[in-house]
Amino acid sequence: MEIIIKGATEKFAEKVILLAAQENAKVSISTVQPGWTVDRAERYLRDLTAGARRMAEMVIVEGDGYLDADHIRRVVGALNGPANSLKRAVDRGIREGWLPEETQAAVTPVSNPDNPSWHQNIAYRMDAELVPTFREALTRIVATKKAAEAMGITPGGTGKTSSTASLTTPSGYTLVDLGGGPLAADEDQDGEGQ
Repeated sequence: MEIIIKGATEKFAEKVILLAAQENAKVSISTVQPGWTVDRAERYLRDLTAGARRMAEMVIVEGDGYLDADHIRRVVGALNGPANSLKRAVDRGIREGWLPEETQAAVTPVSNPDNPSWHQNIAYRMDAELVPTFREALTRIVATKKAAEAMGITPGGTGKTSSTASLTTPSGYTLVDLGGGPLAADEDQDGEGQ
């Protein structure tokens, strides 16, 4: 018997090896580090809509992992769309395989403990151990953008690079990537998945 497994966590791989040893099976396993790495955080941040990225940046940089929701609302506006985008990007990363299964959301809402039935969140947070990882990812994004601009390339600028894209939506609006990230097609706040 031959068993080939790719992308397993180390914990899962150990269990398979023990089971395979009992059957004298030939095993080939490639493991994947669970959780957030700088590379995954960078890809996640680049995958966010503009509002969601701004929200995440505020929690990471301004709040050092915890920021009052009213402050974020004053800067970003309504948080439904950006908050949904934060979750959708994790789900999409898992589905597309660039985030491991069971990856937890990086930015999570904080409900009012005195009134949990009221759904307006009082803050957004990131686990303290993730903040340095995401700060490094933000540093990479800024460095890449500066390097491109130094070469005369405006990442995502209209008509400036071959990676510039635009999309005409069914409603006739044209969405153009101006910030170096993906098109903000899921900013609609309707709560539907992608």
